[in-house]
Amino acid sequence: MLMKTYLGLDLGGTKLLIGEVDTHGNILKYKKYASGFFDQQTALEIIKASLDDYIQTVGWSSGKPEAMGVGLVGRVDPDAGIWHQIDPHRTYPMALAKELSDIYQIPCRIDNDVKSATRAERVWGVGQFSKNFIYINVGTGIAVGTVVNGRQIRGSHFNAGEAGHTRVGVNLGIKCVCGRYDCVENISSGSGIDHCARILCKDHPTSLHIPAEDEGRVNVQDVFRLCQEGDPLCKVLTDNAAQGIANLIMNLVRVTDPDTVVLGGGIVADEYMFESILKRLHPATMRFVSNGVVLTKLNPEFIGLLGACAVAMNM
Repeated sequence: MLMKTYLGLDLGGTKLLIGEVDTHGNILKYKKYASGFFDQQTALEIIKASLDDYIQTVGWSSGKPEAMGVGLVGRVDPDAGIWHQIDPHRTYPMALAKELSDIYQIPCRIDNDVKSATRAERVWGVGQFSKNFIYINVGTGIAVGTVVNGRQIRGSHFNAGEAGHTRVGVNLGIKCVCGRYDCVENISSGSGIDHCARILCKDHPTSLHIPAEDEGRVNVQDVFRLCQEGDPLCKVLTDNAAQGIANLIMNLVRVTDPDTVVLGGGIVADEYMFESILKRLHPATMRFVSNGVVLTKLNPEFIGLLGACAVAMNM
């Protein structure tokens, strides 16, 4: 008897990860591809070319997968299979699920990338003991997945969870692309820390290497290391970022009353940063979060792939 497997595609800004899992979330095969797309049409061509290569060079583990799932940046209608937009400036609604299903003759489902990762948490992570949790991903940007009474919140326009565009009481006067000032994503994410470093280095001495803007971002691990060594700029950057995430957590806790808060993404994976966030949480606000604030136990390198496979399973 053939084993049931599911195909996942985790599409990020710089890479596409394609892989196959079984019903227990075990990753059977995978392969990484470069992405670097700028619009949805280009992304579709990258997906098709990469998937063609995957089928030829990696192949299936046990016959054709039962279904495929795709995790995408931006606003996604998972029920209709429509990828609406990457962001408000890149909007080109496309019936991506139907197109991929027709080409590869495999049922296809799609979802937003962080909502997909939240599905992975619900199926193989903290969802095994919690029906009320918040998943906060802090990487290049910040986004949130919220599960209440076992159901994931999506909103009327599939835009729930864009918590990176909330203010958190850290006031630096930085205008966000959304039109507001001092959104937490501009302070506490990887891109935000980079932006703050370029602004605040005029007022705080530092030994941090700040590359030219066209040569990449500052290394956040260097920021956290230098903070511990007493670097004035890196201390300000780290304190602001930690306070921003702590305030975001407490705001969200007040809104949805979770028993667990799960953190994922490269910024919070740093032990010093994680501890810096925890010590800024107020006990009175956090008293009902009975399972605490925890780092995801799912492999951060593959949580997006697992999420895409959970989408394929329609979990």
